[in-house]
Amino acid sequence: MPAQKTVLILGANSDVAKQAILLYVAKGYRVVAASRDLNTLEAFIVKHVTSIDVIRLIYFDAAAFADHQAFYDRLEWKPSIVLYAAGYLVDNEVALRQWPGTLQMMNVHYCGAVSILNIIVMDKSNTELGQIIGLSSLSGVRGRKSNFIYGSTKSAFTQYLAGLRQYLNSRKIKVNVIVAGYIRSKMTAGLNLPESLMLEPEFIAEAVVSASRKFVIVPGWKWKMIHLVLKLLPEQLVAKLP
Repeated sequence: MPAQKTVLILGANSDVAKQAILLYVAKGYRVVAASRDLNTLEAFIVKHVTSIDVIRLIYFDAAAFADHQAFYDRLEWKPSIVLYAAGYLVDNEVALRQWPGTLQMMNVHYCGAVSILNIIVMDKSNTELGQIIGLSSLSGVRGRKSNFIYGSTKSAFTQYLAGLRQYLNSRKIKVNVIVAGYIRSKMTAGLNLPESLMLEPEFIAEAVVSASRKFVIVPGWKWKMIHLVLKLLPEQLVAKLP
C-alpha cells in the first residue's frame, strides 16, 4: 500500500476506532486520529504502535460545527479514507426528560457527521478521497420504545450516508455503513445486554477495514439475522419489543 494513502478517523478514541487504527497501520496506511481526548488516545498509540511517525493526533469535537472547516484545513495529510466513529449514549428515559443529552446525541451522531463530511467531500482538490465509512447501529433500523431517541440519531446518520453514496457515485467514491449490534465497549459498560450477542471491538474494526463496495455491512451472523428480522417484522410486533 503506498505510504501516501491516509485514513482520517473521526472519533478515534472509541474502542472500535482504536482497533481500526492498529489494523490500518498494519496495512501500510498513515492515520490521522481525531478526538476530544488526545491524552487517552496518545497513551493507547504509544503502547500499541511502534511506527508512530505514520500517525498524527488532532483535536476534533463533533459538536463544534463552527470549527470543522478550520479542522479540515489544518490537516497535514488529506484523507483517502474517512471513518466516522464518534459516539455518545444517554439512557432513553434520561433523554426524554433532559434535552441536553438528546441534543448531544443528535450533534455527535448526525449533525456533526453531516457538518464535517460535507466539508470533506466538497473538497474536490483532494483527488485521493476514495471511501467514507460510517459506524452506525441496528438501533437505527426500527424505532423501539427502549431506545428510540438514540436509534433515531443513528437512523438519520444511515440515511445521510445512503444519499451521500448516490451523490458520490459519479466520482467513484465508496460509502459504507457498518450497522453494528451490541459492542463490548466503554459506551455499553454497565448496560444489561445479552452476553451471547456481544461483539468485540476488534471484530467490528475488521469489518470496517475490509469494507468493499457493499453499502450496508452487518458484522456477525447472529446480527445479520436480527437485522433481517427487524426490517421485515410487522409494526404490531415491533411494538411488543422492549
